[in-house]
Amino acid sequence: MLKQLTTAALAAAFLAGGTAATWAAAHEPVKLRATANSNENDEDYDGLVVFKNYVEAASNGGIEVELFIGTQLCSNGAECLQGVADGSIDIYISTSGGASGIFPYVQVLDLPYLMADDRIAEEVLTDTDFVKTMREMALEDSGGAIRLMTVGNTGGWRNFANTKRRVTSPSDMEGLKIRTVVADLPQELVKALGASPTPIPWPELFTSFQTGVVEGSKNGITDIMGMKFPDAGLQYVTLDGHAYMGALWWMNNEKFMSLNDEQKRVVVDGFSALQQATFASPKRKSIKAYEDFVAGGGDLYVPTPEEKEAFKQAAAPVYDWFKANVAKGEDIFNALTSAVAEAEASINEARMKDMQ
Repeated sequence: MLKQLTTAALAAAFLAGGTAATWAAAHEPVKLRATANSNENDEDYDGLVVFKNYVEAASNGGIEVELFIGTQLCSNGAECLQGVADGSIDIYISTSGGASGIFPYVQVLDLPYLMADDRIAEEVLTDTDFVKTMREMALEDSGGAIRLMTVGNTGGWRNFANTKRRVTSPSDMEGLKIRTVVADLPQELVKALGASPTPIPWPELFTSFQTGVVEGSKNGITDIMGMKFPDAGLQYVTLDGHAYMGALWWMNNEKFMSLNDEQKRVVVDGFSALQQATFASPKRKSIKAYEDFVAGGGDLYVPTPEEKEAFKQAAAPVYDWFKANVAKGEDIFNALTSAVAEAEASINEARMKDMQ
């Protein structure tokens, strides 16, 4: 059961001046239909619970959020984003792969080894020109229909995992059949590292490991353990952290623009709370996931800085491929790398102050 927080006192804590109660009393509640193609154990669900409770409390019941978890409203990225565009869905979360068919430049989040850790990734994805640039691109390409609200996390970091051997260098990837999504960029990355990309639908991956159709994947540890992939033979994980698993939160732009300024503020702040929840959730869940993986006999390898640099160098051609072959690729690549440089400088400065 989701706790409903609707007292005037709580609303006042969220909105200065108690204005929420004024417009909530004068209007029928605004209803937002939000969906995620996941389950209640997922970070996406954690984020939606936080969003729902925040928005309903801060609006003093003036906004109601209906949650549809799984495939009740739609079953994949293309279908769900079409629902957002036509207004049958108000809010939807996709991975970069799930949205790449419509907005190919969002695959920039899958470019390897550009963000070094959580602290950098979280700063880059919070109120930066990079996120604003992606929002403007999506609005333009959807004819003003689909608005990017925020970018959170869904599963931590992507790492290479396989059924065959410990991977400590790009040469160890040679010949491995690695599962990818259909999108071009992850396939280009796998090829750059000498492995063989093999697109397989997510529901078929467990059986594909068992039968040897694929021998590896690029997933976060919570997905690996949640799907019980070690039971299918996935026993080697290399913590190369090649990509932060960004979660793109979309909203029907007409619905958002129909809100008054106070409602917009509540929704925007709700997405900020959601973002923070999805940043935190994978960190906690991954602790037990790693422990369970090792306890079950899994081989967990942490590359040295030199080994990680070798992976980065081997993958470097993917950057040029992305800029040359993806629409608006160079613009979004420059926006991301600029945001990363600014975040690194800011964090290093703050770190030095804390160390003094």
